[in-house]
Amino acid sequence: MNSRTAISDNGAHVAEPVESGANLARDRIIAASTKLDADRYKTEFVVPDMHCAGCMGSIERGFAELPMVEKVRANLSLKSVSVIWKASKGNAVELEKRLNSLGYDHHLIDGYDESKAEDSGRSMLLALAVAGFAAANIMLLSISVWSGATDETAQLFHIISGLIAVPAVAFSGRVFFRSAIKSLSAGRLNMDVPISLAVLMALGMSVHESLFGGAEAYFDASVMLLFFLLIGRYLDLMMRGKARGAVERLSSLSAKNGVLVHPNGETGHIDLMDIRPGMQLRVFPGERFPVNGVISSGETDLNRSHVTGESDSAFAKTGDAIEAGALNLTAPVDIEATTSADTSFLADMRNMMEAAENGRGEYIRIADRMAQIYAPAVHLLAFATFAFWMIASSGDWHLSIYTAIAVLIVTCPCALGLAVPVAHVIGANRLMQNGILMRDGTALERLATIDGIVFDKTGTLTEGFPVVTSVQGKIGTALPLLKAMASASNHPIAKAIGASLGEAGNAALRKIREIPGFGIEAECNGKLARLGKPEWVSEIASGTGAGGCERFTASFAREGLKAVHFELEDTLRDGAADAIGDLRNRSLEMEILSGDNASNVSRVANLLGIDRRYSGQTPEQKINRINARKEQGGKTLMVGDGINDAPALAAGHVSMVPSSASDIGRHSADFVFIRQSLSALPVAFEIAKFTDRAVKQNFGLAIAYNCIAVPLAMCGYVTPLVAAIAMSASSILVIANSFRINLAGKPKPAAAASSTNFANAMEAAG
Repeated sequence: MNSRTAISDNGAHVAEPVESGANLARDRIIAASTKLDADRYKTEFVVPDMHCAGCMGSIERGFAELPMVEKVRANLSLKSVSVIWKASKGNAVELEKRLNSLGYDHHLIDGYDESKAEDSGRSMLLALAVAGFAAANIMLLSISVWSGATDETAQLFHIISGLIAVPAVAFSGRVFFRSAIKSLSAGRLNMDVPISLAVLMALGMSVHESLFGGAEAYFDASVMLLFFLLIGRYLDLMMRGKARGAVERLSSLSAKNGVLVHPNGETGHIDLMDIRPGMQLRVFPGERFPVNGVISSGETDLNRSHVTGESDSAFAKTGDAIEAGALNLTAPVDIEATTSADTSFLADMRNMMEAAENGRGEYIRIADRMAQIYAPAVHLLAFATFAFWMIASSGDWHLSIYTAIAVLIVTCPCALGLAVPVAHVIGANRLMQNGILMRDGTALERLATIDGIVFDKTGTLTEGFPVVTSVQGKIGTALPLLKAMASASNHPIAKAIGASLGEAGNAALRKIREIPGFGIEAECNGKLARLGKPEWVSEIASGTGAGGCERFTASFAREGLKAVHFELEDTLRDGAADAIGDLRNRSLEMEILSGDNASNVSRVANLLGIDRRYSGQTPEQKINRINARKEQGGKTLMVGDGINDAPALAAGHVSMVPSSASDIGRHSADFVFIRQSLSALPVAFEIAKFTDRAVKQNFGLAIAYNCIAVPLAMCGYVTPLVAAIAMSASSILVIANSFRINLAGKPKPAAAASSTNFANAMEAAG
C-alpha cells in the first residue's frame, strides 16, 4: 500500500495511507489554519448562508458544544467564522462536520475564492430580475380580471398567470428555499423557513383556486412578495459589502510578494507569508512595502496616507521605520524586515477592524437572545392567527391562510439582527479613517459610557523627548566642539542639544568620559570641555555666562571660556490643548497620573488647564487611583504609552494608546491612534457616542416595527405583499440609519507642531 508523510494535529509527521480520506481532510484544514502554539490552532471558514444574528448564534452554540473548541466567533458582515481549537481534544475534521450538521455551506478562508461572493451577488440579481419580469406580466393579466373578466375568461387568465408564476417562483425562490431545506434537515429553524412557507402557501392557494374555478388567485401577490423580499436581500448584500469595504481595502494595500536580497547581492521573489524579520528586501517605485521594516539603503518619497490620512508624499531615508502598505514613489530602497506579514501594521489594522463586529457587548447579547426566539415565536403567532380567523370567519380557510401568510412574512428579525453589527463595523471604519484602530469589538460600547479620562504625561500628553527652548551665551567657534560632544552621548538631553545645532563639523575629541548624573567631558586641542549639569560645567568655566545657571537644564563650556546654557522642555503633543478643551466641553473629568516629578507634572497640567494632577506615581498607585474611581461609580478612559502604564490600561473601563507606545502598552489597550495629534481622543469619543445612539435608534426602529406590524397583520389589515415591502424596508432603514455614523468625527485640521525656531537664538549665540 502506498503511504505518505502527513501532519498530525500536534505537528508531528507520521506515515499514513494515501487512501485515508479523513486524514487528507484533516491535513487540508490544518494546512489552512494558523498554529497558535504546540496544541492550539485558529481556523477560519467562510459561511455564505449566514444571514442574521440567529444564524450567528446557532453556529457559535453548535461549535461551543465540541470539547475541542476553545473559542468561536461568527462575523456577520464578513460572513466568516473563526474557531480556536485544541488538537489534543479532537480531530480537525469535526469542525467541518459540525457546520455540515448545522446545514451551512462553507469554505476554508485560506482557499476561498472571492469571485464566489461576486457570483452569489450576480445570481441573486438574476433571480430578482426574473421575479420582477414575472410580476409585471402577472399584474397585466390581473388587471383584466379586476376589470370584470368572469367565468372561463377569468380562469384562463389565472392559468396563464400560474404558468408564469410557478417557474418564476421555483427559479427566484431558490435563495430562500435552499436555505430553508438545509435548516430543516439540520433540525433547526431559520428566518428563511417562514419566508419559504409563506411564498409556497400563497402559490399553492393560487394554483388550487385556478384549477378548481375559484374566484380569486394570488399569483401576483406570491411573485411580488418574492420580488420585494429579493430586493431587500440584495440591498442587504450590497450594504454589507459596503460596510466591510474598509477591511477589504486594507487587503488591497498588501503586497502579494516581496523581492528578497540575498547575501551575495542577487535578488529573487519571495512569497509574502515566507518573509521573516531580519530579511533584506528591495522595494521598487510603484510597489508597496510588504511588511514593516527599516530602510537599510537608499532614500525615496512615500505615500503613507493609510497611516497619516494625508495624501502628500513623505521623504524617507536610511534608518527610517516604514509600515507595511506604504507606497514607494520615486526610488528603489532596501529595507530590513522587522515583522512578518501576519504581525505587520496592515495585519494589525485588519485584525482590529474585524474585531469591531466580533465583540460581544451587552447590545449584541440582547440581539442574540431576541433572535433565538424568533423562529418558534413567528410560527406560533402564525398558527394562532390561522386558528383565530378560522373561528372568527366560520371556517373561511382562504382568509385564515392569507392572514397567517402575512404574519409569517411581516415578523422578521433582520432589522434586529443588523442593529448592532452593522453600526459597529461602520463605527470602526469611521475610526480608522481618523487614524484610530480598535482592538476589541466591545470597546466602542464602553467608550460611549465614560465620565472621566486619566492621562499619563510623558509620551502621551507630551512628545516624550526634550527640545531646546532657549540658549544663553555665545558658542562662537566652539560650535564643532559642542556638536562633537553632543554626538558622543546617548543621553536624551545631549541628543536634543545636538539636534538644535543643525549641520556643523565635528571636532576631534580625546579622553571622552561620560559621568552618570553629571554629563560628558573630553579634551580638544589640550583643553578640557564639558557638557552636562550646569553646576558641574561651571567648575571649568571662566564665569557663569548670562545671568547665572540655576534655572538652566544643561550647560557647555571649554576650559577658560564662559559657559553657554540651554533650557529644555518636553513639548506638548500636537493637538493636546485643543483636545483637552474639547473633552472639557463634553463635561468629562480629567486628571494626570505621572511618575515624573511634581514640577514637570504641574507645568504640563497648568498649560492644559487640568486641575487634578498626581506626580511620582508607581504602576500600583495608578491602578489604585483608577479602582478608586471605579468604586465611586466612575467609568474611566485610561490614556498612556509606556510599559509601566500597561496595568493601568488594563484596569481602566476602556483604554487608548498612541502607536508610539510600547508593545506591551499597545496590546493592553482597546484603541490605538496612529497619528501624532491627540485630537484622536475627542474624535473617538464623538464616534463612540454617535454609534451608541445609532444602535439604540436601530433597536427602537426594529422593536417599533414589530410592535406595529405584527398586530396589524394578525388583525388582517396587512396583505402578504405589504408585509414583504414592510419587512424589507425595516432592514434597509436600520442599515441606512447606521450609515449616518459616517457623519461623525469629521477630520479637523491638525494643530501645528509645537516647535521653537532657534535661528535667532543660534545667530545670537554664534
